[in-house]
Amino acid sequence: MADPASYRPAPGAIPESPGVYRFRDEHGRVVYVGKAKNLRQRLNSYFTDHAALHPRTQSMVTTAASVTWTVVSTEVEALQLEYSWIKEYDPRFNVRYRDDKSYPYLAVTMNEEYPRVTVMRGAKRKGVRYFGPYSHAWAIRETVDLLLRVFPVRTCSAGVFKRHGQIGRPCLLGYIGKCSAPCVGRIDEAGHRALADDFCAFMAGDTGRFMKRLEREMYAAADAEEYETAARRRDDIRALERALEKQAVVLSDSTDCDVIAFARDELEAAAQVFYVRGGRIRGQRGWVVDLVEERTTADLVEDFLIQAYGESDAVPREVLVPELPPDTEAMGELLAEVRGGPVQVRVPKRGDKKELLGTVARNAHEALKQHKTRRAGDLTARSRALQEIQEALELDQAPLRVECVDVSNLQGTNVVASMVVFEDGLPRKSEYRRFTIKTVQGQDDVRSIHEVVTRRFKRYLAESQKAGELSPEGIAGEDAEGLLSSYGFGGDADEPAARQPLDPETGRPRKFAYPPNLLVIDGGPPQVAAAQRALDELGIDDIAVCGLAKRLEEVWLPGEEDPVILPRTSEGLYLLQRVRDEAHRFAITFHRAKRSKAMTESELDAVPGLGPARRSALLKHFGSVRRLKEATPEQIAEVPGIGRRTAESIAAALQGGSTT
Repeated sequence: MADPASYRPAPGAIPESPGVYRFRDEHGRVVYVGKAKNLRQRLNSYFTDHAALHPRTQSMVTTAASVTWTVVSTEVEALQLEYSWIKEYDPRFNVRYRDDKSYPYLAVTMNEEYPRVTVMRGAKRKGVRYFGPYSHAWAIRETVDLLLRVFPVRTCSAGVFKRHGQIGRPCLLGYIGKCSAPCVGRIDEAGHRALADDFCAFMAGDTGRFMKRLEREMYAAADAEEYETAARRRDDIRALERALEKQAVVLSDSTDCDVIAFARDELEAAAQVFYVRGGRIRGQRGWVVDLVEERTTADLVEDFLIQAYGESDAVPREVLVPELPPDTEAMGELLAEVRGGPVQVRVPKRGDKKELLGTVARNAHEALKQHKTRRAGDLTARSRALQEIQEALELDQAPLRVECVDVSNLQGTNVVASMVVFEDGLPRKSEYRRFTIKTVQGQDDVRSIHEVVTRRFKRYLAESQKAGELSPEGIAGEDAEGLLSSYGFGGDADEPAARQPLDPETGRPRKFAYPPNLLVIDGGPPQVAAAQRALDELGIDDIAVCGLAKRLEEVWLPGEEDPVILPRTSEGLYLLQRVRDEAHRFAITFHRAKRSKAMTESELDAVPGLGPARRSALLKHFGSVRRLKEATPEQIAEVPGIGRRTAESIAAALQGGSTT
């Protein structure tokens, strides 16, 4: 690891111009490419205060051994050069959007003598019209199959086309009317190209004129009593309608835009794009990326726009994003240059476009969730994660059982905590536990953690004593009976029991009977110290404790001044983060349930003689407790099931004794 001071540029050597810079490691490999409006200001920020840098940035500057820069004249040139270098060098610390799979496009080969409709993947070819991308190739084929009734364009390969031309007989599609059979001369080159142009126009969103044309032909054939022709035109219209149904209408017919949204955590981000053409969603695409360097959502937007549209020939007029990139004006100029026309990058504030952006964001969250699920299910990755945690925390053995504790509250009210259990890297939901904080008032996470850890391991000691694994004399720190009975967990030490953490009557594991190899706390040094203090007070010294601080993903150990920094791409850090996030989710769910219950409790609960059915009937009749308070006993008695005496009791209870 290099000392950044060893390769820091001399004072005044860095220009104040816009430009692009490269960090290289000791072998000359580019590890990071960045751009700046002011090179001196940006590069100096890497060297002035190394300790204040984000851990990921610290890792980058210590991996690097030199830095060089190139001055450019405009911010647009800086964007272009940054994109070119990222593509050329593939630096390890830059965000790179890679497809989670290769998406198929519907392509029309307008560069051929007889254009062909087909499915294509990979790099774009010159002279080919592309529509999509689509999620699945079968979705393209279904759409094409419907459209070939109206636009019988060739779909066969060059070999098939040549062979049928030689034998003078069309293929099956030619016989059933889904190909105009140019191979045998049923249509000339100009006529077939016109069909291909109409097909492309329909796919591009110009659907109205084709529907109207078919309707006119259908009615004209019916008036001429050519009913077979009219029926064919009717079926053609239905085929086009079914093709249109497969593409949801979300915006006005003239709207062409790409809608981009992100879902992220501290380690990874998922990007989703909906391609809207002619007001219809023509396709969807997704990426997942590792966040090696700290990036804001605005930075992710900029990275994505550069990489997605840097060499694209399908830049739309409008790009909708959740946040504007840092250099919005320069980005707009770059995209306009690529497109050959104006491009607007903006954040929708209201209406259908804002709702569509929300839909794309939900898809991004789902994609990130599915990616994490697939990654968590990888046995090799789980084994590597446990080994990495063992090595990083210097444990005697891999933490096959990990427990995590998190506290949740809202401004000190309804304080609750959760405990989740992971065994062999997978959640064991049957052993999750929820705690209502009893001894702490207000918002005090440190004392709450101490209480939860104390209660959890008192239960463990109690269950161990019941199973005959632990004698009261073996408990250090305070009187054994008082310790085990303080929460009602006492037991007779001489009582016979199976010497294992299984209930001899049910054969099921006793609650809290298994200790973890590692106890994870959602928090930093204060919370970790509280958990360790609780274990020390109970005389437990064989359970490892660590904390995971959410902001910087630092792993804290008890009594240590500096955190353990796991690599951002580490499977061990990923597992710790997943355990912590699951504890947070479980705690939040419990907290919301308690808060919801508290909010739904009303003054009617204290009225004697009122059960759930009557309370529900009263609220349904009056709409709210406030209106019920304003009602007279006579009005209350009008509610079905409420008699005069009950009505007077309700009025007296709600109006402080007054029945008027």
